[in-house]
Amino acid sequence: MSRRTRRPRPARPTPASCPCGLPAAYADCCGRLHRGQTRATTAEQLMRSRYSAFAVGDEAYLLRSWHPTTRPPGAGLDPGLRWVRLEILGTTEGSAFHTTGTVEFRAHYTQGGGAGSLHENSRFVHHEGAWVYLDGVTGD
Repeated sequence: MSRRTRRPRPARPTPASCPCGLPAAYADCCGRLHRGQTRATTAEQLMRSRYSAFAVGDEAYLLRSWHPTTRPPGAGLDPGLRWVRLEILGTTEGSAFHTTGTVEFRAHYTQGGGAGSLHENSRFVHHEGAWVYLDGVTGD
């Protein structure tokens, strides 16, 4: 009898342009954060990199960038959901000179042939030298 091992699902193909919406190549933008070559310097940059991680299916980065007190055991990525566009609606604090920050955003997606969006006001904190996602309030 053979043992079946559960293999992690591969991430989605690497996009050429960055899903975060900035005019840069993914490899030079959020890809650098995902690979651990650099850290986000602002709460907004972390928000954009987390959106991109959802878009490319990088669960490990999502969990690493989540505050340990609110981090779930898994990110719960839905393979049928495609993130297509991010709008940053506003920010408060969240610079290199702050320890907290918020980012209000709307993330657009498609699922099962239909379009939808997620509106969230996310809270970020500086923890052990890095910006991390704490939690968020969703709604319209």
